[in-house]
Parts: sequence; C-alpha cells; structure tokens
Amino acid sequence: MIEIEWPWVFLLLPLPLWVYFLMPPSIEQDSALRVPFFKDVMQLQGDSFVRKSRLWLPLLMLVLIWLLLLLASSRPTYVGQPVQLPSAARDLMLAVDISGSMEETDMRIAGRPARRIDAVKSVVGEFAQRRQSDRLGLILFADNAYLQAPLTFDLVTVKKLLDEAQLGFAGTKTAIGDAIGLAIKRMIERPAQSRVVILLTDGANNAGSVEPVEAAKLAAEQGITLYTIGVGADEKLVQSFFGSSVVNPSRDLDEHTLREVAALTGGKYYRAKNVDELEKIYAELDRIEPVDQDAEIFRPRDALFHWPLALALLLSGLLAVLSRAR
Repeated sequence: MIEIEWPWVFLLLPLPLWVYFLMPPSIEQDSALRVPFFKDVMQLQGDSFVRKSRLWLPLLMLVLIWLLLLLASSRPTYVGQPVQLPSAARDLMLAVDISGSMEETDMRIAGRPARRIDAVKSVVGEFAQRRQSDRLGLILFADNAYLQAPLTFDLVTVKKLLDEAQLGFAGTKTAIGDAIGLAIKRMIERPAQSRVVILLTDGANNAGSVEPVEAAKLAAEQGITLYTIGVGADEKLVQSFFGSSVVNPSRDLDEHTLREVAALTGGKYYRAKNVDELEKIYAELDRIEPVDQDAEIFRPRDALFHWPLALALLLSGLLAVLSRAR
C-alpha cells in the first residue's frame, strides 16, 4: 500500500497559474522598425500555426515536471504488511572488553593459537545469532565504554559490529564500572524482568569514573541482572634465552570483583580458560528463561520520493534538449 505523508503539498498545484495570471506581464519596449517587405512576411504567416502547434509538447512536459515535483515533495511511502515481533523476548546487553590485554594469544581455535579477542568474537558471534527472539545490544569498553549497537532485533548488525571491533580503538586500559553504568543507562526503561547484561573481560577495573561494585549496586536497584565472564588461560609456556617457563597470563584478572558484581545483582560469575569453556558458558546463558512482553507490531516503510524526482529530472533534461534544438 502506498501512503502520502504530506498530502497538503498538492495545495500548491495551481501555483503556476496563479503566478501566470497575477504577475504583471513583461512589456518589451523596442524601437520602431520599418519593414519594406511586410506584405511578404504576412503571406508567410500561414506557416506560424505549425510552429504554434508544436508548443503543446514543452507545455505538457512542464506540467508533468511540476506534478512529479509535487508528488516527490509529498513524501510517498510504501507501507508493507504488518509484522508481529516476538512477544517472548529478553533484552541482553553484551559488554565486551577490547583493552590491550585482549591481544594475548593464550587461546586456541581449531588447534591453532589465537588471540583472546578472536576467540571471543567467534563464540559471542555464534551466541548472538542464536538469539532470534531477543533484543541484543553491544557495548565495547577499554579506557571508556562506547555503545556500538542499542537494543535491537537486528542480530546480523550486532554480530558485524562485534566482528569489526579492533583493539586499541578505545584505549588500552579497562573501565568495567563505566561499561556497567552505560548498560544501565541504555536498559533502565525496559521491563525489569528481562534486563540482562553479560560482561566479558580479562582484567581489572583500572580506568573510568565509576567503580564496578557501585555500578552493580545501582543495577541491582533497577532489577538488572549481571553475568560476568573472566576470560584467559591460567598457564602459558613462554620460550626465552634461558629456556622455557610457565607463566600466568591472567594474573591481572580481578575475579573477586567480577564475582561480587554478579552476586549483587543475582547473576553469576564464570571463568573461561579456553574456547571450549567459553562455549559452555554461553550455552548455559542460552538457557535463561524468556519473559513475556507485550507484542509489538510494525509495518515496514520504504520511501518512494526518489522515483518521481528522478523522472522529473529526466523530463527536465529532455526539455532542455528540445529547447536547444529549436
């Protein structure tokens, strides 16, 4: 179905006629000219009706151009069939750490060493694709927290934004408290039974203006549940000039704070030392029961103004060509 959003634009339809009749005609004051062969010219006047008869084509094109411009200005819109959004849905905000420590290559994907951020993108991307009945949002944080995608059913875009995330874009430190605070700000108006934040990090809060525990207390007051995930292996073999040694690449992970933040909101803390454990964690999060929400219905809308506008431009070009030819 096609709708006209601004039908009042067609009130301007007689505007050219008003201008033609109300504006005073232009008066040409040319000097008198004697034409000795005036009679010969009058004999040729019979051919003038041929030229006059050709004026109807430019006039018709001008009328069509004016009509098409009015039609484009009235904002014609194609309205599709009603689409009902899922009535049982959760609101899940994904908060992903992209600080410098996520560069650590202590994960393995398909048997090959991989960076932490690449393992997270792989697992969380698949998790996002499975949430067909949920609204997902995405927050990336390092020195500061940034909203990449608000809560939306467009899971393809959320996954794409996650895949395109680059380390260093937001700094090298970790602002866990700011990420929680931003998630609260974006979810506070949603139904209290469906607000869930899944925060993934490999470090400790060392940036930002909000302490994680204080942000978690505010989240608990608003009925927002926080699930925290600490990612990173606890052992890594490092080769050096003096031989090989085993180090803990996750020594900076603040598990105590992450556990406390989750407990304050009724959530849970998970530890992922490898990709398999990370997949199991998100599989468990998949089992969170959805809550019933009011069904939402929308009708897709596509603007059509460019079609009459393009046709008007084409006719204007043809009219210019005809005028030039004459």
